[in-house]
Amino acid sequence: MKKDEPPLDFPDTLEGFEYAFNEKGQLRHIKTGEPFVFNYREDLHRWNQKRYEALGEIITKYVYELLEKDCNLKKISIPVDATESEPKSFIFMSEDALTNPQKLMVLIHGSGVVRAGQWARRLIINEDLDSGTQIPFIKRAMDEGYGVIVLNPNENYIEVEKPKIHVQSSSDSSDEPAEKRERKDKVSKETKKRRDFYEKYRNPQREKEMMQLYIRENGSPEEHAIYVWDHFIAQSAAENVFFVAHSYGGLAFVELMIQREADVKSKVTAVALTDSVHNVWHQEAGKTIREWMRENCCNWVSSSEPLDTSVESMLPDCPRVSAGMCLMRDVWVFLG
Repeated sequence: MKKDEPPLDFPDTLEGFEYAFNEKGQLRHIKTGEPFVFNYREDLHRWNQKRYEALGEIITKYVYELLEKDCNLKKISIPVDATESEPKSFIFMSEDALTNPQKLMVLIHGSGVVRAGQWARRLIINEDLDSGTQIPFIKRAMDEGYGVIVLNPNENYIEVEKPKIHVQSSSDSSDEPAEKRERKDKVSKETKKRRDFYEKYRNPQREKEMMQLYIRENGSPEEHAIYVWDHFIAQSAAENVFFVAHSYGGLAFVELMIQREADVKSKVTAVALTDSVHNVWHQEAGKTIREWMRENCCNWVSSSEPLDTSVESMLPDCPRVSAGMCLMRDVWVFLG
């Protein structure tokens, strides 16, 4: 780590970064028109990574704005009975999500830094909004008469600065002889000095120590999926509920089935999985769940085989087929 690392002080707007999304939904530099450059400063990987993360947080807020303004979704706070002081999360829903009598579409993204409305931050930054966000799915679903619910399974906690703990000096309360106390204090000070010097070299810009306050009943993607099911999806009027779940979102759906099997079977018509990481053995999904998944689920996976070619699986659950450039079309054909 270089000791002359520039300040970790980044803009809080796209304009501040001198980037904007063009008419094709591509992130481009305002002045040069070039795509985003990760290695903005040579040999400063940590600084470049922090810059990338800061931009990612801005893009997350930008996508939230698109969900509300372009897709006309409503931001719904959870837990539904949260007090003013407790940590909260949120999901997005269309106006008719709970009242549409026919069809409801539920979208679940994967793990990591992505939040509601995103499939992959990397694709948003390096490709375009259509590739990396759920917006094309949402708009098509609404055009075809679906109500829509967008889950936010990675928003599990809020971060607050860890309070500083003041440790009382041993010399203040010890009954040890003064000479011995002085020796111990000297050693302690020297040890602290060495530690601070090392920390300054390793991390020249010491960041605030943070602690995590978990959101009640939404402390994991699995908990979140069950909570949204119980308080929203299960209460919806739709006769047919359809899920699209990516990566870890597929695992969260399988856990939902395990915990709410009868209810899920009674409402869910079809589930489109994309590169799902679920495992029916590790998750201990029963025979009746595996049989239902074979009939009602399909998992599109990364493969060198032509689109929709059957891909062998060691798991006795849903069919696996190869994904391709026309994945969205095939998902819609499957969902019917």
